[in-house]
Amino acid sequence: MIAWRLEQHDALESTSDDCIRRAKAGEPEGLAVLALRQTAGRGSRGRQWEAPPDNLNLSVLLRPALPMAQTSIFPLLAGVAVADAMAAFLPADTAPVLKWPNDVLLGGAKLAGILIDAAPKGDAADWLVIGIGINLVDAPTLSGRRTTTLARFGGKATPGQAAQMVLHYLSFWLEVLDHSGLSPILDAWQQRGHAIGSELQLTGIEGTISGRFAGLSPSGELLLNVGNRIERFHTGEILLGVRT
Repeated sequence: MIAWRLEQHDALESTSDDCIRRAKAGEPEGLAVLALRQTAGRGSRGRQWEAPPDNLNLSVLLRPALPMAQTSIFPLLAGVAVADAMAAFLPADTAPVLKWPNDVLLGGAKLAGILIDAAPKGDAADWLVIGIGINLVDAPTLSGRRTTTLARFGGKATPGQAAQMVLHYLSFWLEVLDHSGLSPILDAWQQRGHAIGSELQLTGIEGTISGRFAGLSPSGELLLNVGNRIERFHTGEILLGVRT
């Protein structure tokens, strides 16, 4: 079990950048950095991540004993942990849904995003930083994306309370990974993810492709049924509910 060292700051440019700097300087794993406000937060694909006060801005440092090729499990593991953590603050009939590979939705809108930074040491991972942004009370505007908040669905949590719950579930799922490997993480993600057969549109470097969700591969790749043929994708951005 990781003994987290949680630091809270009134403001930082980026919690992930702070963790990365310290990882490069040799900081042991277990560092968790919480900022009540970020002035230069980062989202996926180089986007700026808006971080209004009272939302969650949290990054953690890990040094996983895994090949770099297996670090693709961490956006999925972190998504499961965040979904479980936020469910603890929500009414029993309300549950977050995971969107591959790194978003957490509530009511079909984005509640949280996850960003992974990692560096190799030979074929293995030297360090890995998980950045987590959760809209607790304020939903930033994202072009072409619906956003929501925990509060909008009856959930109440301060950044400190949310951080502690996220760290609790990160510890749990990291223990599962250490003892049982990738398979239980993939199963947990699919239980919380979009339903098999959901219509998806995936945009990546090769353009846009539409199909139906067919699950995850043993390494966490997206499986998409395109014209009755199952295709694998290891990166891309998903739109849900498109017509195929």
